Amino acid sequence: MNRQDFQSLALERLEDAQTLLHAGRYSGAYYIAGYAVECALKACIARQTNQDDFPPKNAREYYVHDIEDLLGHANLETEHKAQSASDPAFEASWTVVKDWNEEARYQPATQQAAEGIISAISDPQHGVLPWLRRYW
Repeated sequence: MNRQDFQSLALERLEDAQTLLHAGRYSGAYYIAGYAVECALKACIARQTNQDDFPPKNAREYYVHDIEDLLGHANLETEHKAQSASDPAFEASWTVVKDWNEEARYQPATQQAAEGIISAISDPQHGVLPWLRRYW
């Protein structure tokens, strides 16, 4: 996969999550929404490689589903700290998103949780995805 693939997947997963939310499928919406952020972070990582390709499968540290680990692999900690310091609403959005993990697939989510993560990801001014798009 390459950078553009991950960019497209990030946007597609967010749309999938919004569709599931509108259908009342809150657990699925919450779960899929997290993948939008994961894919966006992987696009940021891919931007740093030679052909914008994602690292090979033997680069195990990149094949994780941990949002904060991926932030580190994307070398965005400094930018994240600066954004959080200057925008408390962004930091609140990050706080919602950072705790997502792939284990969410086994856990029920409420409407409030699904709406919260989707809003934290997509908010045009303070959302995690608009911020990540600056770096992908």
